Amino acid sequence: MHANILAAFFEFSRTALSMCSAGVLLFLIALWAARADIARARGLDKIVALSNLCFAIPLAVFGALHLSAAEFVMPLVPSYMPWRLFWAYFVGSALLAASLSIATKIQVRWSGLLFGIMMFAFVAMLHIPRALANPRDRFAWVIVIREMSFAGGGWILAGNALRGQGKSKLITVGRVLVAIATIFFGVEHFLHPAACPGVPLEKLMPAWIPARLLIGYLTGAILVIAGTCILLDKKTRAAATYLGGWLVLLVLFVYGPILIAALADPSTAVKVEGINYFADTLLFAGAILALASATPRTD
Repeated sequence: MHANILAAFFEFSRTALSMCSAGVLLFLIALWAARADIARARGLDKIVALSNLCFAIPLAVFGALHLSAAEFVMPLVPSYMPWRLFWAYFVGSALLAASLSIATKIQVRWSGLLFGIMMFAFVAMLHIPRALANPRDRFAWVIVIREMSFAGGGWILAGNALRGQGKSKLITVGRVLVAIATIFFGVEHFLHPAACPGVPLEKLMPAWIPARLLIGYLTGAILVIAGTCILLDKKTRAAATYLGGWLVLLVLFVYGPILIAALADPSTAVKVEGINYFADTLLFAGAILALASATPRTD
């Protein structure tokens, strides 16, 4: 009966229902796995304890998208690659496996490392060629930088799970990639303050959100200041904690209402867009919080 109610709410959109179901399930799994860390944490460290949760949920959402709408994802696979449908399903399965690993903190050194490599491969094979084909398209470059920051977040998680040689190098590479994205996005917010905050893509903040320009400029200032601290490795944990906390607030109070409005729309494309924006920003927040978690408190 509950499944029928959900299907009716989502207007029988199998893709949207699959994405939301995967996200909710991973939220419950990650919250259960992080319960001890959350209980031990004090103050803002409770937000840092949510780093794996914030990172894992979007991977499950995107994995469900690949599996439930593989025919729409398949055209994104380069034409020179054989078995394009296979790769759509393979990436979806890999994302779901990585989300479970990161949520439960089991073998994160491998899931984080491999996820980062996969994202970097996407940048090299898909996003950079598209950006170079139309270098004046600022959104294409935002996607390049965004995907590199996601790769950096995966490597930070992997480095934090390692013991011994290689730990600091992975975290450093991830920190630099996250810092570059943070500063780049901050500058974009000053140039285009009406864009949805966090990861500035095509979508503008709806008119019913109050103080839209204030949110845009404030987010830009926080991104630039925090990104500069992270790049210079000065007060990195504090900067990442405050920035990650701000992004989580944006996910809840800006992207949450946008998501609800999108799910109420009869169009599957609108539903998927709303889910994707919510998950993208949450994943960026997860990468930032992963850096805070990997940085010693003595920072």
